[in-house]
Amino acid sequence: MGDEVTGSALRHWDHPAYTARLQAGRTALAQLLADRRLDRDRPMTGLELELDLVEPNGDPAFANDAVLEHLHTSGEEDALYGAQHELGAFNIELNLPPRLLDGAGISWYESDLAAVLSEVREAGDKAGVRVCPIGTMPTLWTDHMSVEALSRTKRYRILNDEIMAQRGEHLRIDIHGAESVDFTSSSIAPEAANTSVQFHLQVSPEDFARYWNAAQAIAGAQVATGANSPYLFGRQLWAETRVILFEQGTDTRRANQRESGAKPRAWFGERWIDGVLELFDENYRHFAPLLPLCDEEDPLAVTAAGGVPSLRELRYHNGTVYRWNRPVYDVNSGRPHVRVENRVVAAGPTAADICANMAFFYGLVAYYANAPVPLHERMDFAQAAANFRSAARHGIQADQWWPGRGLVPARQLVLDELLPAAADGLASMGVVSRDIGRFLGIVEARCRRGVNGATWQVARVQVAEHRQRLERRDALRAMVLEYAARSADGRPVHEWEV
Repeated sequence: MGDEVTGSALRHWDHPAYTARLQAGRTALAQLLADRRLDRDRPMTGLELELDLVEPNGDPAFANDAVLEHLHTSGEEDALYGAQHELGAFNIELNLPPRLLDGAGISWYESDLAAVLSEVREAGDKAGVRVCPIGTMPTLWTDHMSVEALSRTKRYRILNDEIMAQRGEHLRIDIHGAESVDFTSSSIAPEAANTSVQFHLQVSPEDFARYWNAAQAIAGAQVATGANSPYLFGRQLWAETRVILFEQGTDTRRANQRESGAKPRAWFGERWIDGVLELFDENYRHFAPLLPLCDEEDPLAVTAAGGVPSLRELRYHNGTVYRWNRPVYDVNSGRPHVRVENRVVAAGPTAADICANMAFFYGLVAYYANAPVPLHERMDFAQAAANFRSAARHGIQADQWWPGRGLVPARQLVLDELLPAAADGLASMGVVSRDIGRFLGIVEARCRRGVNGATWQVARVQVAEHRQRLERRDALRAMVLEYAARSADGRPVHEWEV
Protein backbone atom coordinates (compact mmCIF):
# COMPACT_ATOMS: atom_id res chain seq x y z
CA MET A 1 0.00 0.00 0.00
CA GLY A 2 3.04 2.27 0.17
CA ASP A 3 3.24 2.63 -3.64
CA GLU A 4 1.58 5.65 -5.16
CA VAL A 5 -1.08 5.04 -7.79
CA THR A 6 0.17 6.63 -10.98
CA GLY A 7 -1.81 8.99 -13.15
CA SER A 8 -1.55 6.47 -15.99
CA ALA A 9 -3.10 3.74 -13.86
CA LEU A 10 -5.95 6.02 -12.89
CA ARG A 11 -6.74 6.77 -16.53
CA HIS A 12 -6.67 3.11 -17.57
CA TRP A 13 -8.57 1.27 -14.84
CA ASP A 14 -9.34 -1.92 -16.77
CA HIS A 15 -11.08 -4.37 -14.43
CA PRO A 16 -10.95 -7.44 -16.74
CA ALA A 17 -7.25 -6.92 -17.49
CA TYR A 18 -6.51 -6.42 -13.82
CA THR A 19 -8.41 -9.58 -12.88
CA ALA A 20 -6.52 -11.55 -15.52
CA ARG A 21 -3.22 -10.31 -14.16
CA LEU A 22 -4.27 -11.25 -10.64
CA GLN A 23 -4.85 -14.81 -11.82
CA ALA A 24 -1.53 -14.82 -13.68
CA GLY A 25 0.18 -13.67 -10.50
CA ARG A 26 -1.44 -16.49 -8.54
CA THR A 27 -0.26 -19.03 -11.15
CA ALA A 28 3.27 -17.60 -11.06
CA LEU A 29 3.35 -17.80 -7.26
CA ALA A 30 2.14 -21.41 -7.40
CA GLN A 31 5.01 -22.19 -9.79
CA LEU A 32 7.59 -20.52 -7.53
CA LEU A 33 6.30 -22.62 -4.65
CA ALA A 34 6.35 -25.83 -6.68
CA ASP A 35 9.91 -25.14 -7.86
CA ARG A 36 11.03 -24.33 -4.27
CA ARG A 37 12.41 -20.98 -5.43
CA LEU A 38 11.19 -18.92 -2.46
CA ASP A 39 13.65 -17.96 0.25
CA ARG A 40 13.61 -20.28 3.25
CA ASP A 41 15.22 -20.75 6.65
CA ARG A 42 15.89 -17.03 7.19
CA PRO A 43 13.48 -15.88 9.93
CA MET A 44 13.83 -12.17 9.17
CA THR A 45 11.51 -9.87 11.07
CA GLY A 46 10.18 -6.39 10.39
CA LEU A 47 8.11 -3.67 12.02
CA GLU A 48 5.73 -0.99 10.71
CA LEU A 49 4.25 1.64 13.00
CA GLU A 50 1.40 4.09 12.37
CA LEU A 51 1.21 7.31 14.37
CA ASP A 52 -1.30 10.11 15.00
CA LEU A 53 -0.53 13.82 15.03
CA VAL A 54 -2.24 16.14 17.51
CA GLU A 55 -2.54 19.88 17.94
CA PRO A 56 -1.17 21.57 21.10
CA ASN A 57 -4.75 21.55 22.46
CA GLY A 58 -5.11 17.77 21.94
CA ASP A 59 -7.26 17.80 18.80
CA PRO A 60 -6.13 15.83 15.73
CA ALA A 61 -3.62 17.74 13.58
CA PHE A 62 -4.23 17.34 9.84
CA ALA A 63 -0.59 18.04 9.15
CA ASN A 64 1.14 14.91 7.85
CA ASP A 65 2.34 16.76 4.73
CA ALA A 66 4.20 19.30 6.88
CA VAL A 67 5.71 16.70 9.24
CA LEU A 68 6.85 14.48 6.36
CA GLU A 69 8.37 17.49 4.60
CA HIS A 70 10.47 18.26 7.67
CA LEU A 71 11.53 14.60 7.93
CA HIS A 72 12.44 14.33 4.26
CA THR A 73 14.55 17.51 4.34
CA SER A 74 16.44 16.60 7.51
CA GLY A 75 19.43 15.34 5.51
CA GLU A 76 19.54 12.15 7.57
CA GLU A 77 18.49 9.46 5.11
CA ASP A 78 18.65 6.64 7.66
CA ALA A 79 16.46 8.60 10.06
CA LEU A 80 13.49 8.61 7.71
CA TYR A 81 12.75 4.89 8.15
CA GLY A 82 10.37 4.87 5.24
CA ALA A 83 8.21 7.62 6.74
CA GLN A 84 5.16 8.10 4.54
CA HIS A 85 1.53 9.09 4.42
CA GLU A 86 -1.17 6.92 5.92
CA LEU A 87 -4.93 7.06 5.30
CA GLY A 88 -5.71 10.11 7.44
CA ALA A 89 -4.12 13.54 7.07
CA PHE A 90 -3.35 13.22 10.80
CA ASN A 91 -1.52 9.85 10.35
CA ILE A 92 1.97 8.88 9.27
CA GLU A 93 3.62 5.48 8.90
CA LEU A 94 7.17 4.38 9.76
CA ASN A 95 8.97 1.26 8.53
CA LEU A 96 11.98 -0.06 10.41
CA PRO A 97 14.66 -2.03 8.54
CA PRO A 98 14.20 -5.83 8.75
CA ARG A 99 16.56 -7.85 10.93
CA LEU A 100 17.09 -11.20 12.57
CA LEU A 101 15.82 -11.40 16.13
CA ASP A 102 18.65 -13.47 17.59
CA GLY A 103 20.98 -11.98 20.16
CA ALA A 104 19.77 -8.56 21.29
CA GLY A 105 17.53 -8.04 18.25
CA ILE A 106 14.54 -6.85 20.27
CA SER A 107 16.66 -4.31 22.16
CA TRP A 108 17.97 -3.04 18.84
CA TYR A 109 14.40 -2.63 17.65
CA GLU A 110 13.61 -0.65 20.79
CA SER A 111 16.65 1.57 20.28
CA ASP A 112 15.83 2.20 16.62
CA LEU A 113 12.18 2.85 17.41
CA ALA A 114 13.01 5.31 20.19
CA ALA A 115 15.44 7.12 17.89
CA VAL A 116 13.04 7.46 14.98
CA LEU A 117 10.18 8.53 17.27
CA SER A 118 12.46 11.22 18.64
CA GLU A 119 13.16 12.46 15.10
CA VAL A 120 9.46 12.44 14.24
CA ARG A 121 8.75 14.45 17.39
CA GLU A 122 11.39 16.98 16.34
CA ALA A 123 9.75 17.24 12.92
CA GLY A 124 6.39 17.60 14.67
CA ASP A 125 7.76 20.43 16.80
CA LYS A 126 8.83 22.25 13.64
CA ALA A 127 5.32 21.80 12.24
CA GLY A 128 3.74 22.90 15.52
CA VAL A 129 2.17 19.50 16.33
CA ARG A 130 2.74 16.57 18.69
CA VAL A 131 3.11 12.85 18.05
CA CYS A 132 0.77 10.29 19.61
CA PRO A 133 1.14 6.50 19.03
CA ILE A 134 -2.34 5.35 20.07
CA GLY A 135 -4.86 2.80 18.80
CA THR A 136 -7.88 4.99 17.98
CA MET A 137 -7.67 8.78 18.01
CA PRO A 138 -9.72 9.81 21.10
CA THR A 139 -10.28 13.44 20.06
CA LEU A 140 -11.49 12.67 16.56
CA TRP A 141 -15.13 13.74 16.31
CA THR A 142 -17.86 13.13 13.79
CA ASP A 143 -17.56 16.70 12.53
CA HIS A 144 -14.04 15.85 11.35
CA MET A 145 -15.43 13.06 9.14
CA SER A 146 -15.23 14.38 5.60
CA VAL A 147 -13.05 13.40 2.68
CA GLU A 148 -10.80 16.33 3.63
CA ALA A 149 -9.66 14.31 6.65
CA LEU A 150 -7.92 11.88 4.25
CA SER A 151 -4.33 12.21 3.08
CA ARG A 152 -3.95 14.03 -0.20
CA THR A 153 -2.11 11.14 -1.88
CA LYS A 154 -3.96 9.73 -4.88
CA ARG A 155 -4.15 6.13 -3.71
CA TYR A 156 -6.18 6.99 -0.62
CA ARG A 157 -8.62 9.20 -2.50
CA ILE A 158 -9.08 6.45 -5.10
CA LEU A 159 -9.43 3.86 -2.35
CA ASN A 160 -12.16 6.00 -0.81
CA ASP A 161 -13.98 6.35 -4.13
CA GLU A 162 -13.80 2.63 -4.90
CA ILE A 163 -14.96 1.49 -1.46
CA MET A 164 -17.89 3.89 -1.50
CA ALA A 165 -18.78 2.96 -5.10
CA GLN A 166 -18.73 -0.77 -4.37
CA ARG A 167 -20.79 -0.25 -1.23
CA GLY A 168 -23.36 1.94 -2.94
CA GLU A 169 -24.40 3.76 0.24
CA HIS A 170 -22.91 5.65 3.18
CA LEU A 171 -20.80 3.75 5.70
CA ARG A 172 -22.50 3.07 9.00
CA ILE A 173 -20.42 3.00 12.18
CA ASP A 174 -22.65 1.29 14.74
CA ILE A 175 -20.75 0.14 17.85
CA HIS A 176 -22.15 -0.78 21.25
CA GLY A 177 -19.79 -1.12 24.19
CA ALA A 178 -19.57 0.71 27.51
CA GLU A 179 -21.24 3.51 25.54
CA SER A 180 -22.53 3.58 21.96
CA VAL A 181 -21.90 5.24 18.61
CA ASP A 182 -24.21 5.22 15.61
CA PHE A 183 -22.94 7.41 12.79
CA THR A 184 -23.11 7.40 8.99
CA SER A 185 -20.26 8.70 6.84
CA SER A 186 -20.06 9.62 3.18
CA SER A 187 -16.35 8.66 3.13
CA ILE A 188 -13.97 6.13 4.68
CA ALA A 189 -12.55 8.84 6.96
CA PRO A 190 -13.66 7.00 10.17
CA GLU A 191 -11.18 4.23 9.34
CA ALA A 192 -8.34 6.77 9.68
CA ALA A 193 -9.02 6.80 13.43
CA ASN A 194 -7.20 3.44 13.57
CA THR A 195 -3.43 3.14 13.96
CA SER A 196 -1.57 -0.08 14.62
CA VAL A 197 1.81 -1.76 14.69
CA GLN A 198 2.56 -4.60 12.29
CA PHE A 199 5.05 -7.36 13.02
CA HIS A 200 6.46 -9.28 10.05
CA LEU A 201 7.97 -12.77 10.18
CA GLN A 202 9.54 -14.35 7.11
CA VAL A 203 9.05 -18.11 7.08
CA SER A 204 9.81 -21.03 4.79
CA PRO A 205 6.87 -21.70 2.46
CA GLU A 206 6.50 -25.20 3.89
CA ASP A 207 6.13 -23.72 7.37
CA PHE A 208 3.80 -20.86 6.47
CA ALA A 209 0.54 -22.60 7.40
CA ARG A 210 1.80 -23.62 10.84
CA TYR A 211 2.95 -20.09 11.63
CA TRP A 212 -0.21 -18.43 10.28
CA ASN A 213 -2.42 -20.86 12.18
CA ALA A 214 -0.44 -20.23 15.37
CA ALA A 215 -0.75 -16.46 14.88
CA GLN A 216 -4.51 -16.80 14.52
CA ALA A 217 -4.75 -18.97 17.63
CA ILE A 218 -2.95 -16.47 19.88
CA ALA A 219 -4.55 -13.30 18.47
CA GLY A 220 -7.01 -13.05 21.39
CA ALA A 221 -4.19 -13.06 23.94
CA GLN A 222 -2.36 -10.38 21.97
CA VAL A 223 -5.39 -8.10 21.95
CA ALA A 224 -6.17 -8.71 25.62
CA THR A 225 -2.70 -7.72 26.80
CA GLY A 226 -2.11 -4.93 24.24
CA ALA A 227 -5.53 -3.24 23.97
CA ASN A 228 -5.17 0.52 23.49
CA SER A 229 -8.29 1.79 21.69
CA PRO A 230 -11.20 2.48 24.07
CA TYR A 231 -12.49 5.78 22.62
CA LEU A 232 -14.06 6.82 19.34
CA PHE A 233 -16.08 9.97 18.58
CA GLY A 234 -16.08 10.90 22.26
CA ARG A 235 -17.53 7.58 23.45
CA GLN A 236 -16.01 4.73 25.43
CA LEU A 237 -16.68 1.63 23.33
CA TRP A 238 -14.58 -1.57 23.23
CA ALA A 239 -11.16 -1.97 24.86
CA GLU A 240 -9.84 -2.46 21.31
CA THR A 241 -12.41 -0.51 19.27
CA ARG A 242 -10.00 -0.76 16.32
CA VAL A 243 -11.29 -4.25 15.60
CA ILE A 244 -14.95 -3.42 15.03
CA LEU A 245 -14.14 -0.03 13.47
CA PHE A 246 -11.83 -1.67 10.94
CA GLU A 247 -14.59 -4.12 10.01
CA GLN A 248 -17.23 -1.42 9.57
CA GLY A 249 -14.97 1.34 8.19
CA THR A 250 -13.69 -0.69 5.21
CA ASP A 251 -16.92 -2.58 4.48
CA THR A 252 -17.53 -2.68 0.71
CA ARG A 253 -20.55 -5.01 0.98
CA ARG A 254 -23.96 -3.82 -0.16
CA ALA A 255 -26.93 -4.47 2.11
CA ASN A 256 -27.98 -7.65 0.31
CA GLN A 257 -24.40 -8.97 0.43
CA ARG A 258 -24.20 -8.38 4.16
CA GLU A 259 -27.50 -10.17 4.65
CA SER A 260 -26.31 -13.15 2.58
CA GLY A 261 -23.14 -13.56 4.65
CA ALA A 262 -20.52 -12.11 2.28
CA LYS A 263 -17.16 -11.54 3.98
CA PRO A 264 -16.08 -8.09 5.20
CA ARG A 265 -12.68 -6.91 3.98
CA ALA A 266 -11.42 -6.72 7.59
CA TRP A 267 -11.65 -10.42 8.22
CA PHE A 268 -10.41 -12.83 10.84
CA GLY A 269 -10.92 -15.81 8.55
CA GLU A 270 -13.06 -18.93 8.75
CA ARG A 271 -10.73 -21.94 8.99
CA TRP A 272 -7.21 -23.17 9.57
CA ILE A 273 -5.13 -23.45 6.39
CA ASP A 274 -2.74 -25.97 4.83
CA GLY A 275 -0.77 -23.55 2.64
CA VAL A 276 -0.24 -19.90 1.76
CA LEU A 277 -1.96 -20.13 -1.64
CA GLU A 278 -5.28 -20.77 0.10
CA LEU A 279 -5.27 -17.23 1.48
CA PHE A 280 -4.55 -15.61 -1.88
CA ASP A 281 -7.28 -17.77 -3.43
CA GLU A 282 -9.71 -16.52 -0.76
CA ASN A 283 -8.71 -12.97 -1.67
CA TYR A 284 -9.79 -13.55 -5.27
CA ARG A 285 -12.91 -15.50 -4.37
CA HIS A 286 -14.35 -13.08 -1.81
CA PHE A 287 -13.05 -9.58 -2.62
CA ALA A 288 -13.26 -7.42 -5.73
CA PRO A 289 -10.20 -5.30 -6.61
CA LEU A 290 -10.15 -1.75 -5.26
CA LEU A 291 -6.99 -0.09 -6.60
CA PRO A 292 -5.92 0.12 -10.26
CA LEU A 293 -2.39 -1.02 -10.94
CA CYS A 294 -1.43 -3.03 -14.02
CA ASP A 295 2.30 -3.61 -14.29
CA GLU A 296 4.10 -4.06 -17.61
CA GLU A 297 5.61 -7.28 -16.29
CA ASP A 298 4.35 -10.64 -17.57
CA PRO A 299 4.69 -12.71 -14.37
CA LEU A 300 4.33 -16.07 -16.15
CA ALA A 301 7.02 -15.22 -18.70
CA VAL A 302 9.38 -13.92 -16.02
CA THR A 303 8.86 -17.06 -13.92
CA ALA A 304 9.29 -19.40 -16.91
CA ALA A 305 12.59 -17.66 -17.76
CA GLY A 306 13.89 -18.28 -14.23
CA GLY A 307 13.42 -14.70 -13.10
CA VAL A 308 11.74 -13.30 -10.01
CA PRO A 309 8.33 -11.70 -10.69
CA SER A 310 7.25 -8.69 -8.65
CA LEU A 311 3.55 -9.75 -8.71
CA ARG A 312 2.48 -6.16 -8.08
CA GLU A 313 -1.19 -6.79 -8.87
CA LEU A 314 -1.32 -9.68 -6.41
CA ARG A 315 0.42 -7.58 -3.76
CA TYR A 316 -1.78 -4.53 -4.32
CA HIS A 317 -4.97 -6.55 -4.08
CA ASN A 318 -3.69 -8.31 -0.97
CA GLY A 319 -3.04 -4.88 0.58
CA THR A 320 -6.76 -4.06 0.38
CA VAL A 321 -7.87 -7.23 2.21
CA TYR A 322 -7.42 -6.37 5.85
CA ARG A 323 -6.77 -9.73 7.47
CA TRP A 324 -5.56 -9.58 11.06
CA ASN A 325 -2.79 -11.98 10.02
CA ARG A 326 -2.01 -11.26 6.38
CA PRO A 327 0.04 -13.36 3.96
CA VAL A 328 2.72 -11.33 2.17
CA TYR A 329 4.72 -12.11 -0.96
CA ASP A 330 7.71 -9.83 -1.41
CA VAL A 331 11.13 -9.59 -3.02
CA ASN A 332 14.21 -8.45 -1.10
CA SER A 333 17.60 -8.10 -2.81
CA GLY A 334 16.33 -10.20 -5.69
CA ARG A 335 15.15 -13.03 -3.43
CA PRO A 336 11.40 -13.78 -3.26
CA HIS A 337 9.86 -14.87 0.02
CA VAL A 338 6.61 -15.16 1.96
CA ARG A 339 5.93 -13.85 5.44
CA VAL A 340 3.21 -13.47 8.03
CA GLU A 341 2.17 -9.87 8.71
CA ASN A 342 0.62 -9.66 12.18
CA ARG A 343 -1.74 -6.65 12.34
CA VAL A 344 -3.49 -7.44 15.63
CA VAL A 345 -2.00 -4.93 18.08
CA ALA A 346 -2.69 -1.20 18.35
CA ALA A 347 0.05 1.41 18.08
CA GLY A 348 1.83 2.51 21.26
CA PRO A 349 1.92 3.46 23.99
CA THR A 350 5.78 3.50 24.07
CA ALA A 351 8.73 1.92 22.27
CA ALA A 352 9.14 -0.43 25.25
CA ASP A 353 5.46 -1.47 25.08
CA ILE A 354 5.63 -2.05 21.33
CA CYS A 355 8.71 -4.24 21.72
CA ALA A 356 7.05 -6.14 24.58
CA ASN A 357 4.10 -6.85 22.27
CA MET A 358 6.62 -7.90 19.63
CA ALA A 359 8.39 -10.32 21.98
CA PHE A 360 5.08 -11.82 23.08
CA PHE A 361 3.98 -12.39 19.47
CA TYR A 362 7.22 -13.80 18.08
CA GLY A 363 7.77 -16.00 21.11
CA LEU A 364 4.28 -17.49 21.04
CA VAL A 365 4.18 -18.20 17.30
CA ALA A 366 7.66 -19.75 17.38
CA TYR A 367 6.64 -21.98 20.29
CA TYR A 368 3.22 -23.09 19.07
CA ALA A 369 4.13 -23.40 15.37
CA ASN A 370 6.87 -25.88 16.30
CA ALA A 371 5.08 -27.74 19.10
CA PRO A 372 4.83 -31.55 18.67
CA VAL A 373 1.05 -31.10 18.45
CA PRO A 374 0.37 -27.66 16.91
CA LEU A 375 -2.05 -25.46 18.80
CA HIS A 376 -4.51 -25.32 15.92
CA GLU A 377 -4.98 -29.08 16.15
CA ARG A 378 -6.21 -28.66 19.73
CA MET A 379 -8.44 -25.62 19.18
CA ASP A 380 -11.50 -25.13 17.01
CA PHE A 381 -11.09 -22.17 14.62
CA ALA A 382 -14.41 -20.70 15.72
CA GLN A 383 -13.09 -20.63 19.28
CA ALA A 384 -9.99 -18.71 18.20
CA ALA A 385 -12.26 -16.18 16.47
CA ALA A 386 -14.43 -15.92 19.60
CA ASN A 387 -11.32 -15.34 21.75
CA PHE A 388 -10.29 -12.51 19.43
CA ARG A 389 -13.72 -10.87 19.60
CA SER A 390 -13.96 -11.23 23.39
CA ALA A 391 -10.51 -9.68 23.87
CA ALA A 392 -11.42 -6.78 21.59
CA ARG A 393 -14.49 -6.05 23.69
CA HIS A 394 -13.07 -6.56 27.17
CA GLY A 395 -9.30 -6.20 26.83
CA ILE A 396 -7.20 -7.33 29.75
CA GLN A 397 -10.32 -8.37 31.69
CA ALA A 398 -11.47 -10.75 28.93
CA ASP A 399 -11.87 -14.49 29.30
CA GLN A 400 -10.25 -16.83 26.79
CA TRP A 401 -11.02 -20.43 25.90
CA TRP A 402 -7.88 -22.56 25.93
CA PRO A 403 -7.21 -26.25 25.22
CA GLY A 404 -7.11 -28.27 28.43
CA ARG A 405 -8.36 -25.35 30.52
CA GLY A 406 -11.69 -24.27 29.12
CA LEU A 407 -12.71 -20.67 29.81
CA VAL A 408 -10.08 -18.85 31.84
CA PRO A 409 -9.30 -15.16 32.58
CA ALA A 410 -6.85 -13.90 29.99
CA ARG A 411 -4.54 -12.48 32.66
CA GLN A 412 -4.27 -15.85 34.37
CA LEU A 413 -3.76 -17.70 31.09
CA VAL A 414 -0.92 -15.38 30.14
CA LEU A 415 0.78 -15.66 33.54
CA ASP A 416 0.38 -19.43 33.88
CA GLU A 417 0.95 -20.67 30.36
CA LEU A 418 1.60 -18.14 27.62
CA LEU A 419 4.56 -16.25 29.08
CA PRO A 420 6.56 -19.45 29.71
CA ALA A 421 5.68 -20.60 26.17
CA ALA A 422 6.76 -17.23 24.70
CA ALA A 423 10.04 -17.40 26.65
CA ASP A 424 10.78 -20.84 25.21
CA GLY A 425 9.87 -19.64 21.72
CA LEU A 426 12.18 -16.63 21.91
CA ALA A 427 15.00 -18.79 23.23
CA SER A 428 14.55 -21.11 20.24
CA MET A 429 15.04 -18.04 18.00
CA GLY A 430 18.32 -17.23 19.75
CA VAL A 431 17.07 -14.19 21.68
CA VAL A 432 19.28 -13.43 24.69
CA SER A 433 17.82 -14.14 28.13
CA ARG A 434 18.15 -10.48 29.15
CA ASP A 435 15.78 -9.41 26.38
CA ILE A 436 13.40 -12.27 27.07
CA GLY A 437 13.15 -11.34 30.73
CA ARG A 438 12.84 -7.60 30.17
CA PHE A 439 10.23 -7.50 27.44
CA LEU A 440 8.07 -10.41 28.56
CA GLY A 441 8.34 -8.87 32.05
CA ILE A 442 6.42 -5.85 30.74
CA VAL A 443 3.57 -8.12 29.59
CA GLU A 444 3.68 -9.90 32.95
CA ALA A 445 3.44 -6.60 34.85
CA ARG A 446 0.42 -5.53 32.79
CA CYS A 447 -1.36 -8.78 33.72
CA ARG A 448 -0.46 -8.61 37.41
CA ARG A 449 -1.61 -4.99 37.68
CA GLY A 450 -4.51 -5.22 35.25
CA VAL A 451 -3.17 -2.21 33.33
CA ASN A 452 -2.63 -1.63 29.62
CA GLY A 453 -3.13 1.35 27.33
CA ALA A 454 -6.90 0.99 27.23
CA THR A 455 -7.35 0.82 31.02
CA TRP A 456 -5.02 3.79 31.55
CA GLN A 457 -6.93 5.94 29.04
CA VAL A 458 -10.28 5.15 30.66
CA ALA A 459 -8.98 5.79 34.17
CA ARG A 460 -7.38 9.09 33.14
CA VAL A 461 -10.57 10.33 31.49
CA GLN A 462 -12.61 9.37 34.55
CA VAL A 463 -10.27 11.38 36.77
CA ALA A 464 -10.61 14.38 34.47
CA GLU A 465 -14.38 14.12 34.44
CA HIS A 466 -15.06 13.37 38.09
CA ARG A 467 -12.23 15.11 39.93
CA GLN A 468 -11.41 17.94 37.56
CA ARG A 469 -15.06 18.42 36.49
CA LEU A 470 -14.16 18.55 32.80
CA GLU A 471 -16.65 17.88 30.02
CA ARG A 472 -15.93 14.76 27.98
CA ARG A 473 -14.33 16.58 25.05
CA ASP A 474 -11.94 18.50 27.33
CA ALA A 475 -11.27 15.38 29.40
CA LEU A 476 -10.24 13.50 26.25
CA ARG A 477 -8.01 16.38 25.16
CA ALA A 478 -6.30 16.42 28.56
CA MET A 479 -5.81 12.66 28.44
CA VAL A 480 -4.35 12.72 24.92
CA LEU A 481 -1.84 15.43 25.80
CA GLU A 482 -0.72 13.58 28.93
CA TYR A 483 -0.59 10.32 26.97
CA ALA A 484 1.63 11.91 24.30
CA ALA A 485 3.98 13.31 26.95
CA ARG A 486 4.23 10.00 28.82
CA SER A 487 4.77 8.14 25.56
CA ALA A 488 7.73 10.42 24.83
CA ASP A 489 9.07 9.78 28.34
CA GLY A 490 9.39 6.11 27.44
CA ARG A 491 8.28 4.33 30.61
CA PRO A 492 5.95 1.40 29.79
CA VAL A 493 2.27 2.07 30.35
CA HIS A 494 1.85 -0.18 33.40
CA GLU A 495 4.08 2.28 35.29
CA TRP A 496 2.06 5.37 34.38
CA GLU A 497 0.31 7.15 37.21
CA VAL A 498 -3.30 8.31 36.79
